[in-house]
Amino acid sequence: MTCAASSSTASPSASPSALSDLLILAGPTAVGKSAVAIGLAQRLGGEIVSVDSMQVYRGLDIGTAKPSAEERARVAHHLIDVAGVSDPFDAARFARLAGEALAGIRARGRVPILCGGTGLYYRALFEGLGQAPPGDAALRAALGSTPLPELLRELAERDPVTYGRIDRQNPRRVIRALEVIRLTGRPFSEQRAQWDRGLQTGAHRCRLLGLERAAGDLRRRIDGRVEEMFRRGLVAETEQLLQQGLGQNPTAMQALGYRQVAEYLAGKRSLGQTVELVKIRTRQFAKRQMTWFRRQMRLRWIRLEGEAATEQVVDLLSTTPGCTLDALERHGRNLT
Repeated sequence: MTCAASSSTASPSASPSALSDLLILAGPTAVGKSAVAIGLAQRLGGEIVSVDSMQVYRGLDIGTAKPSAEERARVAHHLIDVAGVSDPFDAARFARLAGEALAGIRARGRVPILCGGTGLYYRALFEGLGQAPPGDAALRAALGSTPLPELLRELAERDPVTYGRIDRQNPRRVIRALEVIRLTGRPFSEQRAQWDRGLQTGAHRCRLLGLERAAGDLRRRIDGRVEEMFRRGLVAETEQLLQQGLGQNPTAMQALGYRQVAEYLAGKRSLGQTVELVKIRTRQFAKRQMTWFRRQMRLRWIRLEGEAATEQVVDLLSTTPGCTLDALERHGRNLT
């Protein structure tokens, strides 16, 4: 993926002017992206655009590790709390709102910092979404009522390429792939290849950085974060959100932690088992994120080591002229 805007009008992407002079901080969940982004925004006079498919929902606070009210008072954040918990929200809407936010940040003379771990949203913003057919509510409902093993069998038969690549534990993505296949009569993978061929390349001055940690370090941070979420009241938050319609929003219900807690509340497992399951699912998700970013985005990776790493990286990036990659390498940081 390059810092490029698509010429397609079917699914909006940001304009080239809005995509210039960007700093992008991507990476897996719990790696420490938000702390680095906030530190840089304070040093550089920046504003943060969240690239997180679950932080867009009001009320999904504890389970999404949403920036605190105090942090958001210190640094302006965009694309947080822009949808109700029962409202539909997709990548196309994100691209439109993010493009508007970036244009506004640039107009104010501020530095735009994109921060988050939702790969599809980065793709939608920079490349557009191509000529994907619109959703069909009736078909989607029918697919949603079909057991996942049956959906996977159909996907394997009709599009083995997508079957081999897709997250087969994510019903929403499986349903969307089959929805496109049934609506068009062609493999989902074939159409994605056609959409991608329409992309333009551009030379926007954006710096794409990926943050990573050693596997053991990241695992400890994930486990600690999950335990802290439960201490802070994730169960009570989930109960309240279910009363507000969370269970009827298949997209929001994919948020890590909430589905598992909902199952606990329904008596499917103990609280202790639920905590451990959320840890496992989060570690699996972080691994998938790293795979996607390494394959899809041309990131330069900075390895964070220990709790002091955040301040060290902020110091480096905010004092290096232009945050250029060559300068970063001269400073001897762990760029891979």
